[in-house]
Amino acid sequence: MNNILDAILASDTTAEDFAHLDLPRSYRAVTVHKDEAGMFDGRASRDKDPRESLHLDEVPVPELGPGEALVAVMASSVNYNSVWTSIFEPVSTFAFLERYGRTSPLAERHDLPYHVIGSDLAGVVLRTGAGVNSWKPGDEVVAHCLSVELESSDGHNDTMLDPEQRIWGFETNFGGLAEIALVKTNQLMPKPRHLSWEEAASPGLVNSTAYRQLVSRNGAGMKQGDNVLIWGASGGLGSYATQFALAGGANPICVVSSEQKADICRRMGAEAIIDRSARDYRFWKDEHHQDPKEWKRFGSDIRELTGGEDVDIVFEHPGRETFGASVYVTRKGGTIVTCASTSGYSHEYDNRYLWMSLKRIVGSHFANYREAWEANRLIAKGKIHPTLSKTYRLEDTGQAAYDVHRNLHQGKVGVLTLAPEEGLGVRDPELRARHADALDRFRDDTPHGPTADAGTAAGRDDQSIRSV
Repeated sequence: MNNILDAILASDTTAEDFAHLDLPRSYRAVTVHKDEAGMFDGRASRDKDPRESLHLDEVPVPELGPGEALVAVMASSVNYNSVWTSIFEPVSTFAFLERYGRTSPLAERHDLPYHVIGSDLAGVVLRTGAGVNSWKPGDEVVAHCLSVELESSDGHNDTMLDPEQRIWGFETNFGGLAEIALVKTNQLMPKPRHLSWEEAASPGLVNSTAYRQLVSRNGAGMKQGDNVLIWGASGGLGSYATQFALAGGANPICVVSSEQKADICRRMGAEAIIDRSARDYRFWKDEHHQDPKEWKRFGSDIRELTGGEDVDIVFEHPGRETFGASVYVTRKGGTIVTCASTSGYSHEYDNRYLWMSLKRIVGSHFANYREAWEANRLIAKGKIHPTLSKTYRLEDTGQAAYDVHRNLHQGKVGVLTLAPEEGLGVRDPELRARHADALDRFRDDTPHGPTADAGTAAGRDDQSIRSV
C-alpha cells in the first residue's frame, strides 16, 4: 500500500499515474467473522462488546465489476450500523450477504466467511470498471452508502424504494473501514475541498439520513418556524438535524444527556435545550408499562422553551424508550419521523393521541441519490459542517465502536485508514479558515486521536493481523 499512499500524498501525481499504480493483492480491513456470529448469545445487548468481535484482517482485493470502483480509503467513520454488525443484532449481517450473493454471479463475491464493514469513506479512486465515464483514477471522493440495482421500476422515482436497495458495508461486503473499498460508482460524490480526509469521511451516512428525515419531502418536509424536537441532538444523527433546523429557519428543541452535550448544542446556535439526565424522565414505570404523567411533564418542559407551543416535528431514532413520549408531545397535525430504534425495536404508544390529533408517523431510511448529493453539496459549501469529535486508528476500531455503543461519544467518531495523521487532504484552505470555529466545535473538549488506554480492535495489535 505504500506506493498508493505516496502517490496520494504527493502534489504532482496525475490521473495517468494513478491508473498505472500496481495494486496490492490484499489490504487491511476491519471484519466480523461468520463462525463467531453466535459469540454473544445469552448476553444483553448492552453487554455485547464490539472489541471482542471486530478483527483487523488482511483480506484479498475483490474483483472489480462493471459500474464499480476500487477506492483507496484515507479515512472512514463508525456509524450505529457498525455497532449492530459487531454485536450481530438484530440479525447477523451474514444473512444479508448470503441473500445478496444469490441474486447474481457478480453479487456472489459478497458472500464470504468474513464481512468487511463500514458505510463511510473519503479517499481516492484507484480503478473503475467497464461502463464508468464520470469518475477516473485520482479523483478525490466521498461515498454515500446507498447500493441499488435499479432493474425494477419501483426505484426510479425514489431509489430508496428499489427492491434491491441495500446499505453498503452493512448489507454488502467490502465496506469503508479498510484500506481499500469496493463501491458502485453511483455512490461516489466529490470530496469537499476544505475538509481533511477524516472530516470529509464523517458526514456521509448520518448527514444524508438527517437530510431526508427532516428536510426532504420524503421525510418531515421541515419549513421555517417549525418547532423540531431532536433526540440526541449532539450525537451522530442529531448534530446534523440540529444544523439543518437552524439553517432552515426552524427552532430546534435539543434533547441531550449531559451539560457538556448541551454546551455543544449552544455552540451550534441552539437555544432551547433539555438535559434529560438532569430532568430524570422515567417514561417507563417498568418493563411493560409507560407513565403518561412523565409524558406530560416532558411536554410541559418543551412548552416552557417554545412560548407555549407544542412541536411540529419529532426527529426520532431512540425508539422504544422515547416513542410513546414523542407521539404524545407532537402538536395536532404534526409529524413523528423515525429512522432507527437504538433503544429497542418494539415501539409502544397510545394511539388515541395519534388518530384523534391527526398526527403522522413517517418511516425514513438513509437517503436517495439526489438527497445524498444535496446533503453533500451543503457540506461542500460550508452551510453544514462535520461534527467529528475524535479520530481513531484503524486498529482501534473496536474501541471506537464500543464508544458509540455505550454512548460515550459526541458527534461522529472517525477512523484513519490509510491517512498517516489527521489534518491531511485540505485543498481549499481559504474556505476552511472561514469555518474553522465550526469545524472544531465538537473537538474543543475532546482529545485528538485515540485515548491512551483505548486498546486495539478486539484487543489485538498490529502484529496479530491475519490473512483470511
